[in-house]
This record gives sequence, structure tokens and C-alpha cells, in this order.
Amino acid sequence: MSKLQIKENVHIFKCPLCGSGMRMHDEKSIVCAKNHCFDLSRRGYINMLTSTAKTDYDRPLLDSRNHIIKDGFFDPLTEKLAGLIQDHALKTAAGKITVLDAGCGEGSHLARVIKRIKLRTGRRITGVGIDISKEGIHIASRDYPGTAWCVADLAKVPFKDGTFNFILNILSPANYAEFKRLLTDDGVLIKVVPGSGYLAELREFFYQFTGKEEYSNQRIVKHFAESFNMTGTHRILYDMPVDRDTLQHLVRMTPLSWGAADERIKKVLRTGISDITIDLTVILGINRKKVAHH
Repeated sequence: MSKLQIKENVHIFKCPLCGSGMRMHDEKSIVCAKNHCFDLSRRGYINMLTSTAKTDYDRPLLDSRNHIIKDGFFDPLTEKLAGLIQDHALKTAAGKITVLDAGCGEGSHLARVIKRIKLRTGRRITGVGIDISKEGIHIASRDYPGTAWCVADLAKVPFKDGTFNFILNILSPANYAEFKRLLTDDGVLIKVVPGSGYLAELREFFYQFTGKEEYSNQRIVKHFAESFNMTGTHRILYDMPVDRDTLQHLVRMTPLSWGAADERIKKVLRTGISDITIDLTVILGINRKKVAHH
């Protein structure tokens, strides 16, 4: 259960209110030295938000994302991420690998990456997923109980400095200051951003005549390079066949459709799109400050 994962890893938590260390209390909550208390849910995840969070990621969107990932839509990405973590882990002396998925949504990417690494290497690996969406973490803890799941804000991640060997940040906002703090000295940040062709068929349909039909990730890559030493980029490009059901899930999960009228959404389902382009850029980086110390 996720509860067991949190219990085993309670030493990595820090209180988001005062910054002090935390301990397990009565198997039901974790408590800091100043008695700030955060309860575990029945499913075993923990909510460490200190204020109400607003998110556009609702239950139908997250269920659709869960369906799409389980269908194998992003398997080439999962393979790549697992391989990169495995390759870098072999270069370090650390016996145990700790991975944080920052902005994990409903947890499918992290769970599948961990499963692949374990199958390939047999090494001990601790996975922690955080997201601001309680709905997402609820699904994650239901479907993937072997991982520690936490509702948390990227602005104030409730873990101690230097806790993680790897941080994954997949199609999600970043907080580079927090990522620097959370990574070990030889830790690696792996960020996944859309490429120019990502879901091009849907982008063209929803953004027709708006000037947004074309997309570039250059600004995101530049921002990454300002904070981390880039050690490599990898492009993942392939087409996936889609039926109407899969297309419906894709439309529901992508922000490209946000704000679109129902009639326009129905229209895209009637267009008979048979293939969707997946175009992703994987960026690797190590902490600038920590590089300077070596």
C-alpha cells in the first residue's frame, strides 16, 4: 500500500509549514517537531497542501489520461525514460535509486517507468509522485499502491534537500529552484516537453486561423538551460493509430481542447483522424551550482 511507502520514507519528508523533519503517528498521519499534522487518506496518500489549490485537471481529464497511458500510447517515452535513468544510475555508486515525479498527474508515467527499471535491473527504487490535483493522486494511489503519492505544491515541495537522484517533469510546469534543492549532488533532472509536431492533428483543428497552429519549445528549452547544465536532448517521434474511442480520450486529456465549444469537439470526433503524431523532447540536466563545486 502507499501508506507503507510513506511510512518507510517518512524520513525524507519535511513540514511545508515550518520546514522541520517529520515522523509517523499512529499509522494515520505524519507529524513534525512543531506538531503540524497531515493525515493519510484511506487509500494511503497524503495531502500536504497548506492552502486550497485550483487546478484545471478534473476527474474526466485524469481518467482519460490514465486510459491513454495504459493503452500504451506513451510506451516509447516510458522506455526512453527508464533507459536514461538506468544508464545514469549505473554511473553512480548509489545502491538505491530515488525518483520524484513532479507533476505526476494520475501516476501512470512514474509507475510504468519504475516497473521497467525494476524488471531490467532488479535494483531497489523508491518512487514518489506529487501533484497539486487531489483527484490525480487519488487515482494514482488506487492504481499504483507500490509508490508514495502526495498532494503537494511545486512552490513548496515537502521533502528535504538532496533527497532525489532523479526528478521527472513530464509535460508539466517546472520549479527549477525547488528541483535544484531536492536533487542529490550527482542528481539528474529529466524534463519532457512537447515537440513542434506533438498532437499536430488536434492542434491544427482546434487552433485553426488563430496563429497558434505552429508550436515551438525553444523558450522552454532556453529557460531549462539557464537553470541546469544541459547534458543532452532526445527527440521521440512516432505516429499512433487511433480509433474513435481513443481519439475521444485524447481530446478530453489535452489542454488543446480547453475552451473549445462542444460542437467543435464533436466535429473533431467526426473527422475520421486515424493517426496522431507524438513528438516529444526529453531534456537532461544536472544542477549548475553543484557542478561548479566539483
